[in-house]
Amino acid sequence: MARSDIQIERMLNYFIDATATLIKEEGIKNISIRKIAKEAGYTSSTIYNYFSEVSHLIFFAGMRFVENYIEDLPKYTARAKEPLEKYLLGWECFCDHSFKDPELYHALFIADLGEHPEDLLKNYSSMYQSDSIQLPEELEGIVSEHNLSKRSRGVLEKFAEKGVFKKEDVEKLSELTILIWQGMITSLLNNRATYTSEEASRKTMEYIREITLNTANMLESK
Repeated sequence: MARSDIQIERMLNYFIDATATLIKEEGIKNISIRKIAKEAGYTSSTIYNYFSEVSHLIFFAGMRFVENYIEDLPKYTARAKEPLEKYLLGWECFCDHSFKDPELYHALFIADLGEHPEDLLKNYSSMYQSDSIQLPEELEGIVSEHNLSKRSRGVLEKFAEKGVFKKEDVEKLSELTILIWQGMITSLLNNRATYTSEEASRKTMEYIREITLNTANMLESK
């Protein structure tokens, strides 16, 4: 690696480390470029030489705080006795973790980043190489694709190939499940719902489970 590349990577890490510290200490909603600059020991203008907006720093730093979700995912899906239940338990794991920290998951999966999250994630992956976690085949897409819609649809398409769903139902089912989750997260953050994290996760999973199983049962009844 060239010296200039090392220097750039070092600067990126300074600012991402500072953002991660602030997320832990103050929460995402209180983060600003000025605070990040002060924490890192640089000026705000220096940060803008490396990051075009604060949402990118929050995105990169926030990825560090989903490790527990990724580690727990195989534990959840191991409880499944049949393939479709693995998919639902994967969603249950995602809901359990996301509703405990809705601001973080909103920043990672819903907030406007100003550009495609896949491009940002590629940059993140090039900076932070971690050991891959072995997951069941049906769930590999959940951690290999950042875009929530792509991840959900990719898993459902594998079930469609096995005859669990009709191929034409996959996109609609994927969108419905994501909209249910997004609606609950948004309602909590906007103080439109007063559920505890456990209640929010349970209610969201009730709806996701119902529409998923109903869609599968429709195919079986034909």
